[in-house]
Amino acid sequence: MEKSFKKMMSGYQAFRKKYALGNKSIMRALSKDGQKPKIMVVSCCDSRVDPALILQCDPGDLFVARNVANLVPPYERDGARHGTSAALEFGICVLKIDHLILLGHSQCGGVSARMAHKTMKENDFISSWMSAVTTDPLPHMSLDDYAKESLRQSHKNALTFPWIKERVNAGTLVIHEWYFDIKSGKVFTFQKDQGAYVALSEGPVAQKDSTL
Repeated sequence: MEKSFKKMMSGYQAFRKKYALGNKSIMRALSKDGQKPKIMVVSCCDSRVDPALILQCDPGDLFVARNVANLVPPYERDGARHGTSAALEFGICVLKIDHLILLGHSQCGGVSARMAHKTMKENDFISSWMSAVTTDPLPHMSLDDYAKESLRQSHKNALTFPWIKERVNAGTLVIHEWYFDIKSGKVFTFQKDQGAYVALSEGPVAQKDSTL
């Protein structure tokens, strides 16, 4: 535990040196001008899947909402507290982001819990949250297959938000389904014209993502 804490503090010092020191620092500019990200990512809480680290982004580049299993729940206006839905509304309606990336990943504990829901021990929130994945896994499905199915459902759920659907139809918002393989460190993007996930280009200019 002490080693991890020391590593974290060393990282904080490196962050300060790179981003926060000097009159022309990124953090000073972000404080003055505010945030203006054009990309939002809905990602998992999994400690191995950090969007800013995977994509090597600077502060201010990404607007990120993280939750268990990177789910987008359906649009519901009720008295409950909808953290992910509120983040989507802020990112899309206030910040006016252009791209919404749904970032799933391999070995997802939340998806695994949903697959084993009949044998799970009682819990306070996880089972209810994972019920947003309404399709039961087929007998031949692997955990990773089901994680990709979960991404498809999150995409469909996203389109139940009227202000998301309106912008998608108008061509001012693009939704991407990305899948991160932890072992290889590769990102795969769903290509609708191929009906499959293909590796995201690692060249200077990434291939066009034809999710829609």
